[in-house]
Amino acid sequence: MSRSYPSRPIVGVGAVVWKGDEVLLVRRARPPRIGSWTLPGGAQALGETIAEAIHREVREETGIEIRLLDVVAVVDLMDRDAKGNIRFHYTVVDFVAEWSSGEARPGDDADSVVWIPPRRLHEYAVTDHVVSIIAEAANKRTLVASS
Repeated sequence: MSRSYPSRPIVGVGAVVWKGDEVLLVRRARPPRIGSWTLPGGAQALGETIAEAIHREVREETGIEIRLLDVVAVVDLMDRDAKGNIRFHYTVVDFVAEWSSGEARPGDDADSVVWIPPRRLHEYAVTDHVVSIIAEAANKRTLVASS
C-alpha cells in the first residue's frame, strides 16, 4: 500500500526519548512534514509488534537503543491536499522511553538529531501537538519512576 493517498490509515510509532533532562528530536528528511523537527518514529511493518517497530524505527533514525517505559498517546495524523483528499493518514502510538546506549546521529528518514531540554522546544519550531506529547511523556516518566 502506498503511504501517500492510502486506502486506509497506516499504523505508526513515535518515541519521546529521554537522556537525563533532555529529549531527542529529529529533523524529517522525507514527506510528510519534510524539514520539521519532531519525535523519532515511523511505520510499523507487517509481522512486527508495536514494541519491535519503535525499537527499530528509533535505531534506524538515530542509531540509539532505548528502553520503553509506557504508551503516552495514540493520535491520528492526517494531511490533506489542496482538494481536501487525504494525502497521508497515520494512526500513531507514541511511547515514552529512556536512552540506553549509542551515540545519536541522523540516519534513514532523519537529516539531523538533537538532544535538548524541553524548555528549548520553541527554538526548533516544534508543533504544539509534539510539545503536548512531550509534556505528557514527562508526566508519565515521573509516574513510572515513582511506582
